[in-house]
Amino acid sequence: EKAAATAEEPDPKGIPEFWFTIFRNVDMLSELVQEYDEPILKHLQDIKVKFSDPGQPMSFVLEFHFEPNDYFTNSVLTKTYKMKSEPDKADPFSFEGPEIVDCDGCTIDWKKGKNVTVKTIKKKQKHKGRGTVRTITKQVPNESFFNFFNPLKASGDGESLDEDSEFTLASDFEIGHFFRERIVPRAVLYFTGEAIEDDDNPDM
Repeated sequence: EKAAATAEEPDPKGIPEFWFTIFRNVDMLSELVQEYDEPILKHLQDIKVKFSDPGQPMSFVLEFHFEPNDYFTNSVLTKTYKMKSEPDKADPFSFEGPEIVDCDGCTIDWKKGKNVTVKTIKKKQKHKGRGTVRTITKQVPNESFFNFFNPLKASGDGESLDEDSEFTLASDFEIGHFFRERIVPRAVLYFTGEAIEDDDNPDM
């Protein structure tokens, strides 16, 4: 019996690939993850939400805690969401509760050659005068979940963003809200898949 009891005790390190499994289970997150992001996300140990202190401007920080890995030197990647909690004086009745108005990412200290948010492309360039061709390598942005930590800024100077940027920003805010309200508090249910079934059947 003792042997059975010790076998059932959870490993203090936690469940292997716990958060990675959640990323795979939740459509909203799995859409962001590229194949080359997966080995990195397997090192994700915890996601925490920290709320701003009373008296501070309203915000929350998502903290992604990683174990030491071959990709970057950060142990924690953060994303801060700033919120507006007062109704608009011009239109107080449109207030539906606090809303996210901006977000800040963090700098990821990628190890050499491991940055998945850029890809190196080779391009042939012809010299206009001499007609010689040389090959140049250039880094271009690459789709990756880790672009999440380098978000678009909501322009604070009254300039409006174009539609694509508006959409990108809105999706980013939605994902931040989803992490805060659903994923982090109910992580175990997303890991087991129970919460996904609840999301699919809102009437249950």
